Amino acid sequence: MKTVFLTIDETLRANSRMIGRGGTIRRVASLCLIMFFFGAIYGGVMGSFGGIGGERFLQLVISGVKVPLLLIITFLLSLPSFFVINTLLGLRSDFTFVIRSIIATQAGLTIILASLAPFTALWYVSTSNYKASILFNMLMFATACIASQKILHRLYRPLTAKDPRHLLSIKIWLFTYSFIAVQMAWVLRPFIGDPSLTPQFFRQEAWSNAYIALARIIIGLFAGN
Repeated sequence: MKTVFLTIDETLRANSRMIGRGGTIRRVASLCLIMFFFGAIYGGVMGSFGGIGGERFLQLVISGVKVPLLLIITFLLSLPSFFVINTLLGLRSDFTFVIRSIIATQAGLTIILASLAPFTALWYVSTSNYKASILFNMLMFATACIASQKILHRLYRPLTAKDPRHLLSIKIWLFTYSFIAVQMAWVLRPFIGDPSLTPQFFRQEAWSNAYIALARIIIGLFAGN
């Protein structure tokens, strides 16, 4: 247990020792476990909109699984192009350290998300507006993503000090990751689950454009729909 808390602390502090060469596999495994655990915590709270009794409890379980799944799938889809970019920029020799840094950042993101879970719970007991709750959760994810970049930039300091081209590569990563994450979140929905519908893992109309749908939600919310 002490080791787990130490890993959590090192993750938030962006201690480069946790992704160093010694015991790397064990440390990466610990980071992945942290990502699953804290991602599931926020996912469970995220799925509690509309109550937790009866069949709504199933939505908690589904959402608890989906948040870590979202991060893993987004990471895997973003990785090939990022590898190519690093190769083209002549940064391939540092790629192992880069991957460890990104995994540590994702672990940190889920820790931050879990710390924001009480705000989400408070929002749920304060409103019954489903669309507003969707946007609020997007705000929580955006907050966690922005905060976690502090972890990434701290871990990247040795790389950027050695070669400034790493600054360009990480900007490309952030753009690619964010773009894919929004679309994957839409495909994997529902994360919250409309209380008027039976909990389900996927929506039938999953494959559509997330950005168009998001614009409609925002317009509909301000229009009072």
